[in-house]
Amino acid sequence: MDPNKISADVQAAATVLEGHIEKRLGTDRPLAAITMGSGLGGLARAIRDPLHIPYHVLPGWPRPTVIGHSGEAVVGTLNGVPVLGLSGRVHLYEGGSPDRVAFYVRVLGALGVTSLFLSNAAGAIREGLLPGELMLVRDHLNLTGTSPLFGPVVGTESRFPDLSFAYDPELRAIVRSTAESQGLPLKEGVYAAMHGPAYETPAEIRMLRTLGADAVGMSTVPEVIAARALGIRCVAVSCLTNFAAGVTDEPLDHEEVLEIGKLVEHDFQKLVAASVARFSEA
Repeated sequence: MDPNKISADVQAAATVLEGHIEKRLGTDRPLAAITMGSGLGGLARAIRDPLHIPYHVLPGWPRPTVIGHSGEAVVGTLNGVPVLGLSGRVHLYEGGSPDRVAFYVRVLGALGVTSLFLSNAAGAIREGLLPGELMLVRDHLNLTGTSPLFGPVVGTESRFPDLSFAYDPELRAIVRSTAESQGLPLKEGVYAAMHGPAYETPAEIRMLRTLGADAVGMSTVPEVIAARALGIRCVAVSCLTNFAAGVTDEPLDHEEVLEIGKLVEHDFQKLVAASVARFSEA
């Protein structure tokens, strides 16, 4: 890994994206970036007067290959607030180094974005959590076996970022109170990130439960680590799309994950839109 090349690629993508942001927002800047992963793919349609920028026009930007991740940045306003939506992400299991997963986060840092709202699909582990529910991430377990910070320091990133409050308490409080005002049930828990792409075995789920995990997925954690190294505040919500392996006798199916995501998409989008509009309070 050449940190100078990474920095150059990040700056090149940021320069191009900055031009699109100015074209749409003028002197305004996005109050937050939103990673529109599983369960939030349709949020792009809620962004007003959107400017769509395909990832392939942004130098060096990795392109997602997973169904449900369209691969474009969307600049516009959400509930009157300027935002940058990121429709699709790459995952560790898609290949390459962790730098690919963290690339867009580093671009956000170069753009001066200060808040990041992440979403993901996750399997429910803790008793009482059900498919179709949303879970506010309180903390995480990084069980991917890697980190986007391995190797030489990139740019101005912290060598040893503090992850005591990886998921910002003030932003979490806003999401929690927004859900309450909408009458939307919102669970809270610890998210375990695994490398994937195979779903976990029942034995691995028993291990995760013992370690204190409430839900499990294959994303989010590398991005949060990179964001905290850049001083970007993070909040994340998991869309619980299935029971984790062994919780029931039913086999796991990615198509079913997508279907459950669609069922909660409307409520999920409302929660994100209303929460982000309040981020200036934090």
